[in-house]
Amino acid sequence: MDADVRDAVEADAPEIAAIADSPVDVMRNVVHDRTVRVAEQTESEPDPNIDTDTEDTALLGFVSFDVNGQTVHVTQLGGSIEACERLLAEPVRYAAREGMTVEFVVPESDDDVREAVENAGFESEGPGPQFDGGPTVRYRLDPN
Repeated sequence: MDADVRDAVEADAPEIAAIADSPVDVMRNVVHDRTVRVAEQTESEPDPNIDTDTEDTALLGFVSFDVNGQTVHVTQLGGSIEACERLLAEPVRYAAREGMTVEFVVPESDDDVREAVENAGFESEGPGPQFDGGPTVRYRLDPN
């Protein structure tokens, strides 16, 4: 996957909302309240009628996280499996630098996110709390 990872900005809220299947206003608040990173694919297409390249960008995924005590909590993750794996490196890198662990509670029904989390080295810690009436799995990673 060829993509750049960068900090999310308010203008990303509509695309993040589409990925997360959430209202735009909610995702705008997430961008303001948490650390949010996005994976962005950039495709340059040469146009013989212009002097500069045009760039069309699309978000491939996003991750949001915050810190409580000695734990980095991934609060949301969405996008392609490959984008999610790459984006999970962001909270993991932060946790490693600060001597913390990373935790993430994933809906049991979200197979793509669970696959990305497991591919990124997280281990299941067993069932998590109910979320929207459905079971979850608690994942943990100690990068130190």
